[in-house]
Amino acid sequence: MTQLKRNVIANYAGSIWIALMYLVFVPVYIHFLGIEAYGLVGFFATLLSVFAVLDMGLSSTLNRELARLTSDNGSEQQMHNLVRTLALIYWAMAVFIVIIVVALSAYISQRWVKAENLSPATVQQAVILMGIAIGLQWPVGFYSGGLMGLQRQVLLNIINAIIATLRGIGAILILWLISPTIQAFFLWQIIISGLQTLLLGVALWRSIPLGKGKAGFRLSVLKGIWRFAAGMLGISILATLLTQTDKIILSRMLSLEMFGYYSLSGMVAMSLYRLIGPVFTGVYPRLTQLVAVNDQASLRTLYHSSCQVMSVMILPAAIVLAFFSKPVMLVWTQNLVTAEKTYLLVSLLVIGTALNGLMSLPYALQLAHGWTRLSLYVNLVSVIVLVPLIFFMTKHFGAIGAALVWVMLNTGYVMVDIQLMHRRLLRDEKFSWYWQDVGLPLMCAVLIAGVGRFLMPGSLSQPVLAVYIAFVSILTLGITAWITPATRHWVVQRFYKKEVNCDA
Repeated sequence: MTQLKRNVIANYAGSIWIALMYLVFVPVYIHFLGIEAYGLVGFFATLLSVFAVLDMGLSSTLNRELARLTSDNGSEQQMHNLVRTLALIYWAMAVFIVIIVVALSAYISQRWVKAENLSPATVQQAVILMGIAIGLQWPVGFYSGGLMGLQRQVLLNIINAIIATLRGIGAILILWLISPTIQAFFLWQIIISGLQTLLLGVALWRSIPLGKGKAGFRLSVLKGIWRFAAGMLGISILATLLTQTDKIILSRMLSLEMFGYYSLSGMVAMSLYRLIGPVFTGVYPRLTQLVAVNDQASLRTLYHSSCQVMSVMILPAAIVLAFFSKPVMLVWTQNLVTAEKTYLLVSLLVIGTALNGLMSLPYALQLAHGWTRLSLYVNLVSVIVLVPLIFFMTKHFGAIGAALVWVMLNTGYVMVDIQLMHRRLLRDEKFSWYWQDVGLPLMCAVLIAGVGRFLMPGSLSQPVLAVYIAFVSILTLGITAWITPATRHWVVQRFYKKEVNCDA
């Protein structure tokens, strides 16, 4: 098994396990805390995403630079100096984040969120605790980026899977046996986030080959990477505005209870990244290596095959979830009110997230070439046009309006960004991406899942309903995988090899 396949399999195994942890534990969180307190958990996730701009592109830069240096003999000391230099900057940012959140905790609790059942003092305490938790969790992205660049993704997923399990089980035990409060929940987040950062930091340093000297802070490191990091910083700021503005506005304009429903819907949609991330993190270092050695033929083959795999992994799941959002939410939460208030939001947010996922590998190709300008300019135009639109739609249509803007944003990416990218990179490959990589699996998934939704009986018990949706999901995935050339070729090749081995 090649390293690329091993990494992708490990990424999927880790992501599926983490997704299962969320699937099992989130309804229990809501049971103990209530939907209003869960709104604070959604606010915590929003803050974590907003502060991602302070990453300054360092985690992506570390990923790319370590992937590049692994193909260069004698670069061990460079790796050590790179990690030491960027880690010091990263930890300084973590301290800064804690200070900012704690300083703003009174304002957030009294002026920003609109709690009805939670007191301002309780909200302020929760905000202070979430600030500390964010600070301790902050370096996780940095250390993860380093392990990805070194292609130690099996180890990364083992650690993340263990932490996800401890995070969920520990939170449930604390809420059940000690205190069913939001403060107790965030205290556990502080402990588990610190443990995750510690384990990943140790894993990264032990994965770097031994250098000749002691690792130290080097300004020369920053001089060598600042252009790429600056481009990533710009992209990160604009992407955060585009993906978090709806949540920031909604956390101010809606009650904490309604924001809790929106956060729950967003969490369901974001679960698609459990399918998107493994392919991206597995393929991106390999794309970087192929660009470094200028192997255009292999680059073209890997790009199209991985884009097709990405489509097969996310489109069937997204289309089924969009068509069956109400029964899925009912079966999952066991609460009809929650299903009624979230299903349309889930459908819209899932569609937008799926379109966003389709753009992840074209984006990886741009980063592999060190080309950040296109994404920077496209995101800048999107911010200028869409941020006012988010405010307008949210003001007039509430959460549904914000979800519609998310669909519009990512539709624009698919229609415009691909056109511009293929004028410079892998010219003459645009039609293959639209038709073979995305078009075929999309049409197949819509047809099969749509027929399944149309034929679904009106009155089914929840266990039968769950089985029916699972059957439609498996059928949609199987037929889509067979229709798509790259996955069909993989299936045929595996089946043919088994036949040959049996005949022998």
